[in-house]
Amino acid sequence: MNLPNFLLISIDSETRRLLEAAAPSDTTIHTAHTISEGLRLWQETSPALVICEGSPHALAPLLEYARQTRASPPVLAIGERHSVKDAVEIMRAGAGDYLTKPILLQDLRTAITQLVQYPIPAVASASPRDRFAHIISVSPQMNLMKQLAKEVALTDATVLITGESGTGKELFAQAIHDSSLRSHGPLVALNCAGIPENLLEAELFGYQQGAFTDAKQAKPGRFQMAESGTLFLDEIGEMSSAAQAKLLRVLEDHTVDPLGDTHSHKVNIRVIAATNEDLLAHIKAGQFRLDLYYRLNVYQLRIPPLRERPEDIEPILLIFLERARQECGCRIKTIAPAALAILQRHDWPGNVRELHNFVEWLTITCKEEVIRPHHLPALVRTTPLAERSSTDLKLSLLAFGLSFQEMERKMLEEALRTASGNVSEASRLLKITRNTLRYRMAKYHLA
Repeated sequence: MNLPNFLLISIDSETRRLLEAAAPSDTTIHTAHTISEGLRLWQETSPALVICEGSPHALAPLLEYARQTRASPPVLAIGERHSVKDAVEIMRAGAGDYLTKPILLQDLRTAITQLVQYPIPAVASASPRDRFAHIISVSPQMNLMKQLAKEVALTDATVLITGESGTGKELFAQAIHDSSLRSHGPLVALNCAGIPENLLEAELFGYQQGAFTDAKQAKPGRFQMAESGTLFLDEIGEMSSAAQAKLLRVLEDHTVDPLGDTHSHKVNIRVIAATNEDLLAHIKAGQFRLDLYYRLNVYQLRIPPLRERPEDIEPILLIFLERARQECGCRIKTIAPAALAILQRHDWPGNVRELHNFVEWLTITCKEEVIRPHHLPALVRTTPLAERSSTDLKLSLLAFGLSFQEMERKMLEEALRTASGNVSEASRLLKITRNTLRYRMAKYHLA
């Protein structure tokens, strides 16, 4: 059986050496060092098998790409540690098999034989528990946000999602709901900016027949419709003062008062709110209630804009292109490095939504298989790098909304995870002594 191409995504030369020994002699092995580079080579080489190394977070964009690609090759994932949780998460996301290091040559040969001769069918759709896989990212700041969102999803806490328009706040709300114990219930969404102020209260709390002139029959509000589930309030900063007061009572007492009703009704819901505005500035201007802000801001997730994570542009763009190929026969396969560099210098004021619209524009205007600089619109090509100050390019750790203790714990956990629990290696990564690391591990009860 002729197997012309394997794609290996790894920075480990030992993994490459093992693959060369395990693969059939007539196989060409293409190597990429990053997920983005791997996605590009995937398009160029049409591999019969993809072998990738990394954590579930790191491999998520690749596995999502495989899930959406028609006739996708099987994926063999390699992990750094023996973790049942990692293996289950990666297999659920669509990997055909999962091996942990150190890898035995015979195990690798067996996995290759089984995957190539009996390929695992592509996952038709991610399960609700894997909903975060739909949020494509390779950047550490987005992967941190996804991890924090997964953790808060397991609680019933109210969540406030902040970030610019188009960053994916609604995707996070959907993923949190689908990963929560309320996933069996409905997710009811309401855009507070999309409903006239005089109708917003009726939409939220419902009304009884005859409550006002046009109330011909009773109608439940969004709170009652979200019973046992989640209510997502988008653009919460646009809510009127009267609606804010009523919302505060719901959050405090879990009761709603439909218009025209003389009785209060208990509701069992979780509230997720989102805004692209500065609520603290609204509070100072007297446009938003401080007490409501504290009720909503139990747990805040700040979604970084696309310009703060330019490394995410390529995997997101390639997945958008793959969807376009399936939906409308788009001929574009990949993007040239020079064109990608231009996109990574662009500010993307519309964020991922703007990138999606940009891809749709390219599917109409670009007649070649590779996006090159001359295919890009003039507005993108002429954005000079100098316009972005050095402070714009710096990641603000305060933007994560974490306390110092929470950030310290996250760094300790990540270092220990990366070092597979080796204290000496973790202390080297953190640039602290072993004794200091052990003290801080004891402080946060980390084994």
